[in-house]
Amino acid sequence: MLRPRLIVTALLGAAAFTAQAAHAEPALKPAAQHAASSADIARWKKAAQQVTILRDKWGIPHVFGKTDADAVFGMIYAQAEDDFNRVELNYINAMGRLAEVEGEKEIWRDLRMKLYIQPDAMKAKYAASPAWLKKLMNSFADGLNWYLHTHPEVTPKLITRFEPWMALSFSEGSIGGDIESIDLKQLEQFYGKRTELAQLDAGKGFDPEPRGSNGFAIAPKLSKSGRALLMINPHTSFYFRPEVHMVSEEGLNAYGAVTWGQFFIYQGFNEKLGWMHTSGGGDVIDEYLETVTERGGKFFYKYGEGERQVRAVPVTLPYKTPGGAMASRTVTAYFTHHGPVVRALDGKWVAVRMMDEPLKALTQSYTRTKARNYNAFYKAMELRTNSSNNTVYADADGNIAYFHGNFIPKRDPRFDWSKPVDGSNPATEWKGLHDIRETITLFNPASGYISNTNNWPFSSSGASSPRRQDYPDYMWSLPENARGRHAERVLKGAKDFSIDSLIAASYDSHLTAFEPLLPQLFQDYEALPETDPRKAQLGEQVAVLRNWDQRYAAASVPTSLAIYWGQDMVAQHGARARAQGTPAVDFITSQLNGEERLASLARASSKLQADFGDWRTPWGEINRFQRISGDIDQQYDDSKPSWPVAFASANWGSLASFGMVAKQKTRRIYGDRGNSFVAAVEFGPRVRAKSILAGGQSGDPRSPHFSDQAEMYSRGEFKDVLFYKEDIEKQLERRYHPGM
Repeated sequence: MLRPRLIVTALLGAAAFTAQAAHAEPALKPAAQHAASSADIARWKKAAQQVTILRDKWGIPHVFGKTDADAVFGMIYAQAEDDFNRVELNYINAMGRLAEVEGEKEIWRDLRMKLYIQPDAMKAKYAASPAWLKKLMNSFADGLNWYLHTHPEVTPKLITRFEPWMALSFSEGSIGGDIESIDLKQLEQFYGKRTELAQLDAGKGFDPEPRGSNGFAIAPKLSKSGRALLMINPHTSFYFRPEVHMVSEEGLNAYGAVTWGQFFIYQGFNEKLGWMHTSGGGDVIDEYLETVTERGGKFFYKYGEGERQVRAVPVTLPYKTPGGAMASRTVTAYFTHHGPVVRALDGKWVAVRMMDEPLKALTQSYTRTKARNYNAFYKAMELRTNSSNNTVYADADGNIAYFHGNFIPKRDPRFDWSKPVDGSNPATEWKGLHDIRETITLFNPASGYISNTNNWPFSSSGASSPRRQDYPDYMWSLPENARGRHAERVLKGAKDFSIDSLIAASYDSHLTAFEPLLPQLFQDYEALPETDPRKAQLGEQVAVLRNWDQRYAAASVPTSLAIYWGQDMVAQHGARARAQGTPAVDFITSQLNGEERLASLARASSKLQADFGDWRTPWGEINRFQRISGDIDQQYDDSKPSWPVAFASANWGSLASFGMVAKQKTRRIYGDRGNSFVAAVEFGPRVRAKSILAGGQSGDPRSPHFSDQAEMYSRGEFKDVLFYKEDIEKQLERRYHPGM
């Protein structure tokens, strides 16, 4: 099993790879826009006239069209208005063409994509698509091309004309999904013929920050109104998804977060039901150890009692040189029937098998937005192509539900699927997919609540949780975590939930990871002889931590000290944790000795003193939200305005997550990943919701909606969602047809 990595780009639906399709298309040159024909312009203009975009006072686009295709046209156009750069870059990456923009350093990322995504295969799948979906893909391309036509001042980096088939290269909206679990350094070592493995990024020692998202569902019996509630709390890189509302006269009325460039609401709700995805699910990616021999310049791999020939496919990787000219490199990629070879291990080649259904994935991603009841939503789930996520669900009929994963291959439970398996043994083959009823699910549990925090599912609903012994180990891949324990504590026994109290619960300030750590520290300190200089050196710090309630607050000094202490322990010992395959916070809790814990406290105190002049610095002076540019690679500046943020990294059990992944070049911590788009929804005769978006809707610093939600975000304060047209009209900023 490969564990997904959480990074800025998204899971891209895989496609069949053939030798004929392996050669890259000629590089597009972005010097000039693609010339539009008069027929194109007439078609685009007609489509635009059928769409009305209502921008509310927050700049949120509410897109109204007669047909679903109209709504897609307007929704993708509105995305381009808000941040065309992110839209385009997602597709540049999706098609394995990032090196054509960023240079040779990205050729291995491009190779990783091209092992699965090829234009000819995508075009064939587009041609075979049902008519209704083809219309949506056509409108997707038309909306973006109309935007470029009506905005000649915008210079694309690479894609001067969007094609309908491109939507299939980016068909499932999660972060850090299947393809990106293939390690780039190992891929480079194998195909770049490096004699030494490139140094893996040690980072800060932490596991990926933060590890996914939170989803809570509350049954009517636990709500004040007697209606079901849903908490949508994805933890992503900031600005990865904007907030969008799309409506048609064909039954579409979906609101929520959309991954830049996609034409479906990824996490959100309609007037009858809502869905929240949390990363994790079961084991959906497997590695196969292939025993390979070479004869006559060809490679063969053992299978059963015989052998098969390795498929060798040349892949051309164009890239931009430092001088701006285009060059290319050709790599011979290798494939077994299990999938592409991505690395070597102990003298064997490692092939990877994963989901390969972009057309079904796009179908499922869109059709779930139009489901009006549990049965319809379940039918969409039966496509089984949501490979990287769990799903938390609630609806207006009062149902709540949970799906732990969706795409789960059937496998022989005798093998340890968390490690590479023997590819020569036919018993390791997948045996189809599990039906949903065979996977880990919940429907209206007696406890009245459901939660998932990227943890295992066996604590998702208190006493009503699924039982671990009822399922094979490969159906769950992540252990319990500090957020999971925190969520269970917040939800168990609670009642009379409202939208506001659900938001309050999801921002509960306790940092559960410190519960076992602090008693250890206090014991270490007490064990020091009175003559030990650390007794005086650390006495005040230990006293401050003893009096701490383990809750974050902007004015809290112990929050600062505890987190800096924890960060130092992880930085010092994270490599040991990774070597054992143990989560870093679990490792420092169970494996460190007193000397190591006390040394980290001393270093943390010294760092706070050096950076801020006093280790007694309140947390809000350190932990800040800042947005000063529309760049994807955000830079931070201590001298420029920012807002204090009380909530902390998910690594410490904070349900509301705020962490810094970018290399820290400042004294202060500036969050760039965690709570992004967050919404609380109540279902009933009329849907009610509140939401908040990190920063604001627009990626343009000149826009009033670039940071108009920043201060509210920093306080955990939500705005009312304007879902019904009469409410939107009352707080309307602008009404227009796209490009007109």
